[in-house]
Amino acid sequence: MTSRVAAVIAALLVAACSSSGSAAGQPTGTTTHDRPDARTAPTHAIAPELGTGPGPAAAWPTYHGNNQRSGVSAAAALKAPLHRAWSRSLDGAVYAQPIVVGQRLIVATENNTVYALRRDNGHVIWRRHLGTAVPQSQLPCGNIDPSGITGTPAYDRPTGTVFVVTETTGSHHTLRALNWNNGHTRWTRNLDVLSSRDRHAEQERGALLVAHGRVYTAFGGRYGDCGNYVGYVVSVPTNGSGSTRHYAVPTAREAGMWAPPGPVQDKTGNDIYVASGNGAEVNGNYDGSDSVIRLSLGLKRTGLFAPSTWRQDNAQDLDLGSMSPVVDPVTGNIVIAGKRGNVYVLNGLNGVGKSVAKTLSGCSAFGGAAFLGQIVILPCSDGIRRLDVGGKNSRWNWQVTGVAGSPVIAGKRVYALNQDSGELNVISFGSGSVVGRISVGSVSRFATPVPVGNRIYVGTLNGVVAIGGS
Repeated sequence: MTSRVAAVIAALLVAACSSSGSAAGQPTGTTTHDRPDARTAPTHAIAPELGTGPGPAAAWPTYHGNNQRSGVSAAAALKAPLHRAWSRSLDGAVYAQPIVVGQRLIVATENNTVYALRRDNGHVIWRRHLGTAVPQSQLPCGNIDPSGITGTPAYDRPTGTVFVVTETTGSHHTLRALNWNNGHTRWTRNLDVLSSRDRHAEQERGALLVAHGRVYTAFGGRYGDCGNYVGYVVSVPTNGSGSTRHYAVPTAREAGMWAPPGPVQDKTGNDIYVASGNGAEVNGNYDGSDSVIRLSLGLKRTGLFAPSTWRQDNAQDLDLGSMSPVVDPVTGNIVIAGKRGNVYVLNGLNGVGKSVAKTLSGCSAFGGAAFLGQIVILPCSDGIRRLDVGGKNSRWNWQVTGVAGSPVIAGKRVYALNQDSGELNVISFGSGSVVGRISVGSVSRFATPVPVGNRIYVGTLNGVVAIGGS
């Protein structure tokens, strides 16, 4: 391993241990649906972790471990044979990636319940039900039933807060700030900020991002692209006080920001990147959709790339926004792949069809990529692929056919799920050979494993599973 790549790994691991945020202020809002449950009391003793101020360090505080969404863990690779260390049935399907705070695994379900589990044995420390989830029968379209918490939560160490977005009766989308120690609601804020749009058609699937004292949340449409919705990002201060900010794609409708990784922060910390899907325009002037968008922390657009095929993409539902962008920490190049099957390596965001260093075919991507230095593992629909990024010299390496889940990296191994078989696959980072696999049960399309310590944690359609090695 080169010294430059080693330095990148060190920087990513430091980022994975904390999440940016400001000091806590006076919380505002309400604390609805915050009823202690008799089953929340710990059945086993646990080391005290005070939650009245800054919280503990977090090995995996957000989607893919850090705000750059690298998917790289400090954990060593598990040794074969793999085994199921423990499993825990929960009250709903787990679409969001679990996060890790101290010795606790925080897991959110589509029944709008958040659990804190002991990492070592899965015992429930606390459980908070945050309102009635919305059944599919009350929604105009979609493929999640019921719809509750879909986007991956995020943890803010300075305030000791876990942030989640719930969808409750009437399709109200609410940001909830929970005390990491006991799950109590500190404050809530309404995120349905576009009064001209139909909140019933909006879905919050992307992971939350905490940066510079604000929580960033992205919205898109439901499966089927029905109704009057538009892709937008909204931010709220981490203390619950102050005004919201938002950026909406300037199209008539659609252009959803629905990729599971949600907003991405670059290594400077000063810019946020999102990807939007197909918009309404198919003949006239460009409408800001089907794009990679760079935003300031105040959510002002500062850069944009759209493929020259944006009209055809819009007409054929071939949106670029099925994967969040990867920002190469070494060169600043941006990698993005969408439904069309093209992968774009960009050296800037300077408009439609501009700043393309290289275009590669062969990957229709869905979910979140993982990257280490200038190596990106892409979640292609026909199997994850390794891309060695070098600007105009970027090239494909190996592919693992059939394993299409969003990958993560630990040690010299890549971990990714096969939705069809319900198996966790262990893959050599260097060669792409499958060196192990184990059944974890039924998982959603975008389920993403979490490699922390000596376990791999996987959210399933029934709860959560912890996998260990020999």
